[in-house]
Amino acid sequence: MGQAKQKIHSFLMFEGNAEEAIKTYTSLFDESEIINITRYEANQGGKEGSVMHATFSIKGQEFMAIDSNVQHAFTFTPAISLFVTCDSEEEVEQAFEKLSQDGEVLMPLGAYPFSTKYGWINDRFGVSWQLSLPINT
Repeated sequence: MGQAKQKIHSFLMFEGNAEEAIKTYTSLFDESEIINITRYEANQGGKEGSVMHATFSIKGQEFMAIDSNVQHAFTFTPAISLFVTCDSEEEVEQAFEKLSQDGEVLMPLGAYPFSTKYGWINDRFGVSWQLSLPINT
């Protein structure tokens, strides 16, 4: 039997830069890919070419994303973050460097009692990431 289809997805709502974010995220980690992107066409209610719906994976975990065609009074918050257990020190360092560019470091990259190497950032798209290398890796 094949792997069961994932039934719960984190759903990320952007306002015009979903595709750029997805391409950034899938470039950072192994087992990551853009699965599907459907774009708005002319006269479909959203900005032509923006993301109507996308599915992508990071380290084998599927996510969904859209570009909202409505301006909202809310955005991402670090109260919910993507916690990534990394496989190597190099992976943690590269992801931290890339995701913190034009973003905000919430906890600097370093050794902590709970992680060999850990950092927490809000990326330039507003998404919050916790990157961790487990102890004894």
